[in-house]
Amino acid sequence: MPIDGGQPVAEGSKWLLDNFVTALSQSIEAMTSERAEIRWLAAPSGEAEPGWMWWQQPITAGSSTTLWVGAPEAGWNAIGQHALAAAGIPDATTEDCAATWKEILGQALSSTAQAFGRRLKKEVNCQSGQELTKAPTLSFRYGVSIEISGDTIEAQFGWNDAVGKLLDPPKTEPDRPSAPSPSAAPSQNTAPAKSRPPVVENSRTLDLLLEVELPVSVSFGRAQLPLKEVLKLNSGSIVELNRSISEPVDLIVNNCVIARGEVVVVEGNYGVRIKQIISREERLRTLY
Repeated sequence: MPIDGGQPVAEGSKWLLDNFVTALSQSIEAMTSERAEIRWLAAPSGEAEPGWMWWQQPITAGSSTTLWVGAPEAGWNAIGQHALAAAGIPDATTEDCAATWKEILGQALSSTAQAFGRRLKKEVNCQSGQELTKAPTLSFRYGVSIEISGDTIEAQFGWNDAVGKLLDPPKTEPDRPSAPSPSAAPSQNTAPAKSRPPVVENSRTLDLLLEVELPVSVSFGRAQLPLKEVLKLNSGSIVELNRSISEPVDLIVNNCVIARGEVVVVEGNYGVRIKQIISREERLRTLY
């Protein structure tokens, strides 16, 4: 699909033109059993003359996204004649050729819309289209040259700004940091500001963890006994622990010593007054 000289064409516009030309070629070949050589031009070969048939095709790519295809009567009539002749209708009327041309366009535009959907990664379909007798005013309009069985047909293909923005989104420049105002500049006698510690915000995950219940126990000491001594234990037996009465007890959370303290009595219940928080390294060594 060669490209004639003209104004530079953006990457997205090239992509849409390539897809439409390919789809139109396949549709014409399927209807006529003849291979059509089709290329798009960087600019229309001329203004559309009165009497052209324009097909307006809305698609669901976005809000008001619409495609247009225009062709002169001699062009779409010739393609219709080729298609109807292949179907065994040699003497086709102008109305039959117009209906056949619309069928060819419908297939090509449907394939183009599906390709557009793959580019946008969503489903894009054709909505109900309509025929226009007046050329629309388009920001994006390109020539399409169709050669079939020695006939050369000059058509046009275009779309509106809504499609153009999806094909080639406008580039936005990154925000530049504004220069500090003279009043904001630090003086020579100003002491450097102290760095502040980072503020830790509670996340929803942390909030959930705060509601988790953990087992808490107090260890007064340990003892190791032979099995025969354990079997002799009964009411009144005394087990000597490895910790004196003056040593602090261990506060254990989820089988890990996290603190040490002294035993106190609070309203008739035992409690532990914390005297020391265990370091992380020591916690790992004191796992129960």
